[in-house]
Amino acid sequence: MARSILVVDDEPNIVLSLEFLMKQAGYAVRTAYDGEAALEAVRQATPDLVLLDINMPKLNGYEVCAALRSRAEWNGLRIVMLTAKGRDVEREKGLAMGADEYVTKPFATQEVISKVKELLGDVAA
Repeated sequence: MARSILVVDDEPNIVLSLEFLMKQAGYAVRTAYDGEAALEAVRQATPDLVLLDINMPKLNGYEVCAALRSRAEWNGLRIVMLTAKGRDVEREKGLAMGADEYVTKPFATQEVISKVKELLGDVAA
């Protein structure tokens, strides 16, 4: 069974791009366009990894990350924050909230795929 990824971003072009890339890499992909929808999607079926934008309506990525990390049943869930906020203080905040990785936009597609594979242990030896 393919590992599952939840792509969360309020920009449809980024969602489509990441969804395509992750499917090409062999992952099952679901999408959400705001923080509340992201939490609902995780409640319905916990993915292996969440690609999470920070600037979103309803709940931002920091709030979603904190909510995900507050529940013991989601401890194994990997979180990669994707954002245009590239300053060190934002990166540190994301990692402090519980993100496993932090990637700034614009990002190299291969970088994102590599980080996902690494976090999920899908890296070829």
